[in-house]
Amino acid sequence: MYDNRLRVLKDRLMAPLADAVGRLASPNALSVAAFALGLSCAAAAYAGLVLPSLALWLLNRVVDGLDGLVARRSGRASDRGAYLDIVLDFVVYAALPLSLAFSDASRALAAASLLAAFYVNGATWMYLSSLLEKRGRGAAASGQATGVAMPAGIIEGTETIVFFSLILALPAYAAVLMYAFALLTLLGAALRFAQGFKALKA
Repeated sequence: MYDNRLRVLKDRLMAPLADAVGRLASPNALSVAAFALGLSCAAAAYAGLVLPSLALWLLNRVVDGLDGLVARRSGRASDRGAYLDIVLDFVVYAALPLSLAFSDASRALAAASLLAAFYVNGATWMYLSSLLEKRGRGAAASGQATGVAMPAGIIEGTETIVFFSLILALPAYAAVLMYAFALLTLLGAALRFAQGFKALKA
């Protein structure tokens, strides 16, 4: 919900770090490093290691925020890199709820609800994104710095960081937080579907 507004601030604050890191690592290498941190976070969450899992999650988000910025600032942005980035991100987003469900069966239904919400949400924005690109109303037309159009929703990157941070930091409330996360994700997906269905009428 706040991604477009915060992305400019994030890019400005992280620009010096991106320039320094870009001299040492490629954007794709950063995507893979973020992926490794994300899976390590899931493993730590499964083991019940609260602070390490939270630290690894936040590191994952920092490194994941660097890959695209490094690519743009160094002139190495590519469709291949954007594709790698989004697929690896989605694997991490699936691994975290699964790790929490496997570590405590009482969270299983909440984790399943969240994964189902992710599934529905992905359908509402991914295919809409491809149709917007096809019609010339994609990322370039809207001024987005992403590889393809990212139709807005209630739960975007910023909210995902906040929710997963709370879930990892407060494991006793993980199930309640996952239900809330799932509900807001589905609500955003429903609103996006309605808006997209209307926009595609022409």
